[in-house]
Amino acid sequence: MSHSDEQLQSVLETLEGCRKVLNESSSRESAELLSIVILDVRMKLKGIDSADLKALCDEMLRSAASEPLPPSKQTQDQPRRPLLRVVK
Repeated sequence: MSHSDEQLQSVLETLEGCRKVLNESSSRESAELLSIVILDVRMKLKGIDSADLKALCDEMLRSAASEPLPPSKQTQDQPRRPLLRVVK
């Protein structure tokens, strides 16, 4: 592991700790925003670029469109959350 990877790993651990504190203090929106930053750092550590992530998301959307889910009580009572969109 290179020095820069070690630094990123340390940053990642700190961010995850911050996200945990935000979740425990009911700061859900801030914790969700921090989750996006954590994803970005993890992608850098694993060598995954935004094109790879977009390809994965596109494939997941195609799979979801071809496999309709049966309606459940939960999905009928609550609006569906939007899919994550990565913008660079």
